Amino acid sequence: MFIFVIYHQKIMLTDKFGRKINYLRLAVIDRCNLRCNYCMPAEGLVWTKQPDLMLDDEIIRLSEIFTDLGVDKIRITGGEPFVRKNMINLLERLSANEKLKQLNITTNGLLTQNHIPAMKKMGVKTVNLSLDTLDAERFYKITRRNSFDLVMKTLYDLIENNFRVKINAVVMGDQNISDIIPLAELTKILPVEMRFIEEMPFNGNVDKTVNLKWNHSEILKYIKSHFPDINQLSLAANSTSVNYKIPGYLGEIGIIAAYTRSFCGDCNRLRVTPTGILKTCLYEGGGVDLKQALRDGMSDEEVKKIIIQAVSGKSENGWEAEKLTLTKPELHQSMATIGG
Repeated sequence: MFIFVIYHQKIMLTDKFGRKINYLRLAVIDRCNLRCNYCMPAEGLVWTKQPDLMLDDEIIRLSEIFTDLGVDKIRITGGEPFVRKNMINLLERLSANEKLKQLNITTNGLLTQNHIPAMKKMGVKTVNLSLDTLDAERFYKITRRNSFDLVMKTLYDLIENNFRVKINAVVMGDQNISDIIPLAELTKILPVEMRFIEEMPFNGNVDKTVNLKWNHSEILKYIKSHFPDINQLSLAANSTSVNYKIPGYLGEIGIIAAYTRSFCGDCNRLRVTPTGILKTCLYEGGGVDLKQALRDGMSDEEVKKIIIQAVSGKSENGWEAEKLTLTKPELHQSMATIGG
């Protein structure tokens, strides 16, 4: 069943559960200049060949099709977005879409610093920065790269330029538990949202299992043991994180139940991978090949029908999406290939 609704004079994608879909996570490349051990093996991955990646013009066309369908927020992800050639030019073209209310980006910070003025000029307001530790030696062990100082410099430059910064830290029981409190303490002096994320199985390595001991409840329990007066904030609609504030601190703390998936109920998100595969859920197996639809010469209206059809089949939550996948090699893909 195809579902459209008119919402504030606009067409909105709506799934069979009545959820309005207005947020697209758009991956532009699978390559990354880090080798985080929770994301991929030390030797990296078999990277997508250039002809199989979406072209700039295809990304722009798809973004315009999605905004015609009511999407007004796009987050650019990877891999590491700035590894893609001419990334700033692509961002500028995306930012010219007047139907977009938000154009945000997720980055590891290694190649971001020189582009901060251009990002600010084009209207990017929120940057998600990956940072799993405040210890340089542990940063090297996790990422297999000696780039801690550069990431910290990027963090401070983003704050100085008035970006809204969300720091993403994956909580791993055998690696960075001792970093949780120092990372939380960043919110005392910095106006950032420090987000602690459950580890997920998308690690590109079938031999590495996820330590489920550190789920969202355990993370919160651990933080409360150090900050007993921490307060939960009102839950924003469609939020993936439950947010908290320590009295007197500038920033906020968020906890994302990425694996236990307690935020699925009001999901408003879609994903497009670097190869143009539309996924209505992170845990969905397969997906719909929009890039091929474009290359087959389909019109915008025909592509819209494909998207509408996919959204009409969106699962109620990540657990249901996973059940529909008979075999699950996707659970051992890297987030770089899916779109972070």
